Amino acid sequence: MTDMPDAAAQTAPASESALPQDELDRLTDALVGAFKTVFDPEIPVDIYELGLIYKVDVSDDRDVVVDMTLTAPGCPVAGEMPGWVQTAVESIPGIRGCHVNLVFEPPWDQTRMSDEAKLQLNMF
Repeated sequence: MTDMPDAAAQTAPASESALPQDELDRLTDALVGAFKTVFDPEIPVDIYELGLIYKVDVSDDRDVVVDMTLTAPGCPVAGEMPGWVQTAVESIPGIRGCHVNLVFEPPWDQTRMSDEAKLQLNMF
């Protein structure tokens, strides 16, 4: 299992997974890279730095479940963005499949953005 709350990747202890720690680390890096290829079309920052990725679970079979949110519930790409995330994750070698859950609790706000995103948006 891998959780990535608040734009900071964290890997669960190896005792919770049959995957070796080096494989979990590789998958975590690859997942972050994949998330960084998906952008909110209204904000020129990727979804990872925006803090839209709430949780990522990787099963021992390398199936991935992503809980993500949107900057606003009425986002015009609400129907498309989960598919973009799924495609990005499924492009990672070794990933068997991906399911993306769109969640709205807790609501997203600007405090979830990384410092990098804030710099890109001149929010300092």
